[in-house]
Amino acid sequence: MTPAARTPWWIPPFLGRAPALPPPLLRLLGLVALALFFEQYDLSMLTSALPFIARDLGMTEATLGPQLGAIRLGAVPAFLLVPFADRVGRRAVFLLCVVGVSVGTFATAFAQTATQFVAVQMLARTFVVAGSAVAFVIVTEEFPAEHRGWAIGMLGALGACGHGLGALLFAAIEWLPHGWRALYAVGLAPVLLVPFFRRHIGETERFARHRRDGPASTLPGWYRPLLGLARTHPGRAAALAAAGLLVATGQVSVFQFTSWFTREVHGWSPPQFSTMVLLGGAVGIIGHIVAGRLGDRVGRRIVGFGSFALFPVFAWLFYHGAGWAVPVAWVLFVFCGTAGEMVLRALSTELFPTAHRGTSAGWLSLVETLGWALGLGLLGLAHPETPRDIAHVTGALSVVVLFGGAALFALPETRRRELEAISEPA
Repeated sequence: MTPAARTPWWIPPFLGRAPALPPPLLRLLGLVALALFFEQYDLSMLTSALPFIARDLGMTEATLGPQLGAIRLGAVPAFLLVPFADRVGRRAVFLLCVVGVSVGTFATAFAQTATQFVAVQMLARTFVVAGSAVAFVIVTEEFPAEHRGWAIGMLGALGACGHGLGALLFAAIEWLPHGWRALYAVGLAPVLLVPFFRRHIGETERFARHRRDGPASTLPGWYRPLLGLARTHPGRAAALAAAGLLVATGQVSVFQFTSWFTREVHGWSPPQFSTMVLLGGAVGIIGHIVAGRLGDRVGRRIVGFGSFALFPVFAWLFYHGAGWAVPVAWVLFVFCGTAGEMVLRALSTELFPTAHRGTSAGWLSLVETLGWALGLGLLGLAHPETPRDIAHVTGALSVVVLFGGAALFALPETRRRELEAISEPA
């Protein structure tokens, strides 16, 4: 038996100790998290640099909602890409997404109009969403039941550190050559790591066993996992969709306009916003770990509901409270948002069999994408003309997150259960 390893150096001390796990498992977690790190970096740019992008490309308060919603809809094709992970393997699709994210992020640096920016970010978003979904499938399938929640939470937390890199670079945006474009050019880095990922990330044992013992997998049958998901667990798929859609609808504008709001209403400079993201984010992303460990002890559903129930409270405080409350509220709603997101990711991969697990993760990504677009679309329908208008609509929409949390109780509990036992048809 492979001996347990100490906590790896690449896990920051503030994220706590790793449980006693074999070194190969921890190494796999680190490699997948590294790829997710750069995906989250791309997402952070759209939030942090939004005021500069909008000013440079002529995007106004009235058009931001629909334009950002269109970018989010770029993730819809990910639902058609992820099922290939259930046909040809997790590894191949994951590596493809790493390349796609890197190229899409780099190409964004050369956008000359708002339309070009939206188009290339839509493409990048497809690979970001698909890659993230497959990353969580890989970790879910490889880690033992008693520590699966911790592993999923740690993957989310390490990936979220990409926002930290984004914040560090954003602090210097006014001095960087070509401003926000330089930040997107950094996105080419993951392409250089692809040979390393190819050598050290293998196929998951569960999928290899499924492919060996099941029917032959071919590209023409890529749609079969979609049909299988609908036929085997329609109730679970519907409940997961309800939770993901409602949470995404309520959360999207809360997260999207943080940089815009602090700059336009409170007069913050880029270094001030970056300081909040770096220092406060170190606390906020612990929500992944807390939710993972608590989920392994008391259950996924209760942890998810509690996180989503508190989210609207802290979102309202951020957008309507006094200036001193802004960083405090930001830390708290990031903590609740990351904790709840960890629960959704875990359930989307734990509740369904190996033959459909990638597709189920893609299903959650699809409904979240629709929720993001719906939330930003509703914001646009309100015709906000000032940042204060955006704050009022955002606060009202955030209440929808509570109902998404309640929908989790329509799903079975998965803590400390083997995947094969969870996914048996009811």
